[in-house]
Amino acid sequence: MVCNEPVPALDEDLKKTLGPATAKVLAEQLGLHTVLDLLHHYPRRYAERGELTSLTELADQIDEHVTVVAQVADARILTFNGGRGKRLEVTITDGSGRLQLVFFGAGVHKPHKELLPGTRAMFAGKVSLFNRKLQLAHPAYEPLGAEAGESDAAAAFANQLIPIYPACKQLESWKISKAVDAVLPRAREAVDPLPDALRAHRGLIPLTEALLKIHRPAAKADVEDARQRLKWDEAFVLQTALARRRHADSLLPAVPRRPAPGGLLDAFDAKLPFTLTEGQQTVSKEIFDDLAAEHPMHRLLQGEVGSGKTMVALRAMLAVVDSGGQAAMLAPTEVLAQQHHRSITEMMGDLAEGGLLGGSDQGTKVVLLTGSMGTAARRQALLDLVTGEAGLVIGTHALIEDKVQFHDLGLVVVDEQHRFGVEQRDALRSKGKQPPHLLVMTATPIPRTVAMTVFGDLETSVLDQLPAGRSPIATHVVPAKDKPHFLARAWERVREEVENGHQAYVVCPRIGDGDDEPKKKPSAEDEAEKRPPLAVLDIAQQLARGPLAGLAVEVLHGRMDPADKDEVMRRFAAGEVEVLVATTVIEVGVNVPNSTVMVIMDADRFGVSQLHQLRGRVGRGSAPGLCLLVSEMHEASPARARLAAVAATLDGFELSRIDLEQRREGDVLGQAQSGVRSSLRMLAVIEDEEIIAQAREEATRVVAADPELERLPGLKAALDALLDTEREQYLEKG
Repeated sequence: MVCNEPVPALDEDLKKTLGPATAKVLAEQLGLHTVLDLLHHYPRRYAERGELTSLTELADQIDEHVTVVAQVADARILTFNGGRGKRLEVTITDGSGRLQLVFFGAGVHKPHKELLPGTRAMFAGKVSLFNRKLQLAHPAYEPLGAEAGESDAAAAFANQLIPIYPACKQLESWKISKAVDAVLPRAREAVDPLPDALRAHRGLIPLTEALLKIHRPAAKADVEDARQRLKWDEAFVLQTALARRRHADSLLPAVPRRPAPGGLLDAFDAKLPFTLTEGQQTVSKEIFDDLAAEHPMHRLLQGEVGSGKTMVALRAMLAVVDSGGQAAMLAPTEVLAQQHHRSITEMMGDLAEGGLLGGSDQGTKVVLLTGSMGTAARRQALLDLVTGEAGLVIGTHALIEDKVQFHDLGLVVVDEQHRFGVEQRDALRSKGKQPPHLLVMTATPIPRTVAMTVFGDLETSVLDQLPAGRSPIATHVVPAKDKPHFLARAWERVREEVENGHQAYVVCPRIGDGDDEPKKKPSAEDEAEKRPPLAVLDIAQQLARGPLAGLAVEVLHGRMDPADKDEVMRRFAAGEVEVLVATTVIEVGVNVPNSTVMVIMDADRFGVSQLHQLRGRVGRGSAPGLCLLVSEMHEASPARARLAAVAATLDGFELSRIDLEQRREGDVLGQAQSGVRSSLRMLAVIEDEEIIAQAREEATRVVAADPELERLPGLKAALDALLDTEREQYLEKG
């Protein structure tokens, strides 16, 4: 078999098998285009037709799926809507009671022909109440022949598992089930992507058998066998794609970057007023080893909020400048880019003034590049980059523009990876003469399995200890509705902190300038309180006039003019602003060690990981931090349980796990990884940790032995199917 030929029968458009009308709905509503797509549209769950029920017992079974054996007493077709609509009403009896069945529209003709008075049959459907009478609408039925062993046939039919498919308004589950029946015989032509040895070693059933069992299980054990097998497929094919990516990266050329002895890095280290933590030293060594290699580094640096990632990244950047290259740091927002620029130039002191009067001989220039810079400053920054005068640049998306050119880009550091699409990462990397080294940082802890799935092409380093001098953060939930005096006490605590010379953050979900009125329908939890989320502008006003009157209260949000934003941040950092009322623009990277308390309003409107991020903005100095989560949700609500989890632990990995369990996988895998998301139908990233880890090992082994998969045509075909354009780009650009 030639690997590149599509498997004809399975790549066939569904129009041929199902007709244009059904195929159109499947394509538009569910994204299913080919026979193979439909075979991979697995049931969400299975209903059991249930034990046989006597008609007298049905009154207790409303909304339940039941199966009855009965005889047709009478059947009649009624018309409505001036004769345009048809309804078939069938009355059945089992001797103990009577029940009405109804069929509508085009669905009336077949049962009208088959369910003649006197016919005995099994009927399965959901019991509903209409005009105070019990009925089954559009039940499934199986006529029982007079000579068939009725009790056996009845029992076999009753115990069958009914697949319930993810459906849409235009196409109910049972219609999808019929469409699956039409293509199921083709499952025998599916090419198995798993190598035989792997399948035998792991005790997995063949793919054809798995597809038949997942759609038409005879028993619950069938479903389990099929799920296990299909999860392995997804994990293994995806991990093979990532292993091939890693393999290809390991063959790319890169300029080894080793710091020069007695150069910029040594001068910087000599100035440091503290020693690096053990974690920082270990991770730095991993990074420096990667930088010295002749292939590009691809490393993900995960670090708890405040674990000193920026310090580790800065030392890597200085090492690259030492070796004659340039380093760029990409930040998701202007506030964060300015903050990084400020803190890096402060940490470097005169080493950041290379070429300037009073600057150090070993120093270099550190430039900032953002979209809102004035023309003159921007022109100078671009010039410093293209001539190599600036060794370090910190910027936003503005760095990615075509006009930006580097003298010799050696390292790209991407901060807060989850804010960037893969395209943006790639656009910056393409500015090197040879592929630059890549360091991706995130303060959002990612459970190991997600890291293996989403960032499977990156090596991972974790910083999990806080630098010396960092204080613990106490977190408490403030139930504003049940105990209003708790909220009053929270504002007193803020006052006390400010009177002791410290500063405070108050975070709100919304700006409140009319442009950000919530447009989406409130969720059930929101419904309970019938009000939009609290807004920065309203709360700032209430505080300045009320509980925090007399304190210097200012606002910060994303729609302010960049110069105003920077001015507020500068004044907050300088201690002139005592209370900053802000949206989540302060979530990452904002570093004001003097701020010790944070009050998060409507805390239940934020995700678990986001609350953890926000809380990391306090307790960055020597004074202990305090985070107060204000919520009007009642104690028993899931929202309050989430807040209690955040209050109970400072372990970001534990919280990210909770977060992931409470949300759909897709949210976590994020938009940039949409290709991966759409290929995970069966695999649950958190629950299936073991399968993912084993699949990664197996895939790495397979790719090392046969990088082009020439000996594994089935796996190659499955990869080609996975890597349609979107996913190909996702992996190419990872």
